[in-house]
Amino acid sequence: NDCSVSNWMWGAITGLAYFNMVAAWGGYIFVLNLIGCHAGVLVLLGRFSTKLYRSYTAFYVVGTALAMQIPVVGWAPLKSLEQLGPCAVFLGFQLLEFVEYQRRKHGLDNKNTWKLRIKIFGCAGLAVLAIIGLLQYQGYFGPISSRVRGLFVKHTKTGNPLVDSVAEHQPATEKSYEQYLHRTAEVAPIGFALIALRYFHDSSSFLIVYGLATYFFSLKMVRLILLTAPIVSVFTGVVFGRLFGLILYNIIGYAPSLFDAMMLDEDATEQNKEAEKSEKGKKQTVKAGKGKGKGKGKKQAEADETSEEQTNGNSVVSTMKTIICKIVFIALAYFVQKEFVPEAVEFHSKAHAIKVALANPTIVQKGNLKNGEEVLVDDYRECYWWLRDNTPQDARILAWWDYGYQITAIANRTTIADGNTWNHEHIALLGRILTSSEKEGHRIARHIADYALVWAGGGGDDLAKSPHLARIANSVYRNMCPGDAVCSQFGYTQQGPSRMMRESLLYKLHSHGLQAGVVADPNRFKEKFRSKYGKCRVFKIQSVSKESKEWVADPANRKCDHPGSWFCPGQYPPAMQKVLKEKRDFSQLEDFNKKGDKDSDSDYQKNYFENLNKKRTGVPIEPSDEPKKQPWTPEKLSAEAIEEINKIWEDNEVTTQLWQMISQNKARELTAVISENPEAAHVRASDGRGPMFWAMEYGHKNIVRILTKAGVSSTEIDAKGLTPRDMKKNEL
Repeated sequence: NDCSVSNWMWGAITGLAYFNMVAAWGGYIFVLNLIGCHAGVLVLLGRFSTKLYRSYTAFYVVGTALAMQIPVVGWAPLKSLEQLGPCAVFLGFQLLEFVEYQRRKHGLDNKNTWKLRIKIFGCAGLAVLAIIGLLQYQGYFGPISSRVRGLFVKHTKTGNPLVDSVAEHQPATEKSYEQYLHRTAEVAPIGFALIALRYFHDSSSFLIVYGLATYFFSLKMVRLILLTAPIVSVFTGVVFGRLFGLILYNIIGYAPSLFDAMMLDEDATEQNKEAEKSEKGKKQTVKAGKGKGKGKGKKQAEADETSEEQTNGNSVVSTMKTIICKIVFIALAYFVQKEFVPEAVEFHSKAHAIKVALANPTIVQKGNLKNGEEVLVDDYRECYWWLRDNTPQDARILAWWDYGYQITAIANRTTIADGNTWNHEHIALLGRILTSSEKEGHRIARHIADYALVWAGGGGDDLAKSPHLARIANSVYRNMCPGDAVCSQFGYTQQGPSRMMRESLLYKLHSHGLQAGVVADPNRFKEKFRSKYGKCRVFKIQSVSKESKEWVADPANRKCDHPGSWFCPGQYPPAMQKVLKEKRDFSQLEDFNKKGDKDSDSDYQKNYFENLNKKRTGVPIEPSDEPKKQPWTPEKLSAEAIEEINKIWEDNEVTTQLWQMISQNKARELTAVISENPEAAHVRASDGRGPMFWAMEYGHKNIVRILTKAGVSSTEIDAKGLTPRDMKKNEL
């Protein structure tokens, strides 16, 4: 009875610990499945017992009941395919325990027990299949997420551009294990083998299941190496613990352990009892020997003497062997100390370095200036502090989801999305705003945000990530890149950023004032803050819709799971409905609840993987729905934008390239450049002259017409006070 209570108690305590993990970490699904998998493995190994049944049942009932109280979890443990495995184990345990109860009650032999199991599980299986069929027809079950699906597919892409955009979702390499686990990655397999072959039992089998699961998943996704750290530490500890015990036992004849220390008194009592029994046995043997010894003669006495001499000889040999053995193990201990202590010191140093690297804030970094001077780059924190100190408390910040947590925690401002935004379509809308044209992006952003924040300065900044943003946007808003699921038209070419990238809002905000001729329209976006080293920039969104902001802030327009709850899925203002009508909810490959071609994304997924392969092999991608060619109509900049560009007089790669094109009368190439970068038509060299000056100087009428169509003035003056018309060689 005490054992029964203990089993239920430990199971319930484990359920409470699981509930705490559900509330704190999204990886709780891994923990649930790991425990369920271990319980299932014990059944397959023939180790099912009432003790196991009670522990797992208490764990599952308590843990699941508490987990379902968390709003974002809800009924997922009973609906999500990712969590139904442990539920199946739970139901199977009830049937197994029922069979065991009947076996004990009726004294069934092995054959009849198996017959009963087949009957019970057969009937239960048919009932479960009927229920599953009914629930599936009603769309009850949720699909496996793309993150989980990516762990079981051969390729490294999941078909979901949002998941594929995260670097941590890529497969692990040998270098990754060495970087994060160091020498333990080499020692752990030995510990795994020791437990599997020598110290295997119900409890230790969990370590085997844990080790296999984490190794498999970490191979698929580098971020999951995190999960291998605890089990690798255990396996390494087993190896060195057993090695230490072996050496110590062979030197002093005793290998201490915590369990031995606790049971020391009981062992001593048992040993005393055994000694007393042995002593009594000897006395009885001596008495019996005396009775029979009267008939023994001289030969028996001589035999006893010979036996005693052999025993003494064996004792000497045994002593010598023991001494030699101790010397060998002392030498082994010295070797281990000499070879492994330096490794241990190096491992400790490496572990400490990784701890510092992972624990310290990543938004404050060290860097080097061009002159080699080392500086502390604190741009991101400065940026967030500026938002905190210079924007209204109800300000909404438009930024890519990567920085959402930082904006919320450091700037204490509302962000449009963060790492916990589970709505794929919302992330796609954010991607559309940033990768659409400046005009289109502003048209949407003014209804949902007050400020825009971008990471700049090179490296892994927003512009480097932007091709992924375009793909994510196109997964929902298919008109972004018609017929091209990977948005190959958005990105870098040999000539630099593509036309689609140059026209994007993100490019304008990222390169505003940094690239020649790139200026954000001040009527739409006004720069308010630029960090010390240009890593972070903040723009005020002009003409923010007051009506939309008030509508969103109105509590009457919130839809919460119950009154006063913090769990309130966001609602878009009515002015956004025109944009939202253009979206198509993203369907994962494994979402079998979608019926028919209308809701299927099979064509999109096929195009996605085909174009990824083409992109990888260098095959050109031609959009199948490419719009028909229209007469060339360059984008004309606002007067304010042109004025800002004309203020900058400098010689750079752009002015050199333009001068070469115009001097050689390469009208087609010039048209392509202006189409991709309308600002280029208005750039000025250090002498104040620009494309219109050069076109008139060389007398190229066709280029003058191109520049005039692009809105370039012929009345601007250079450093000498001359206008383009003064540069004419011939009448045009």
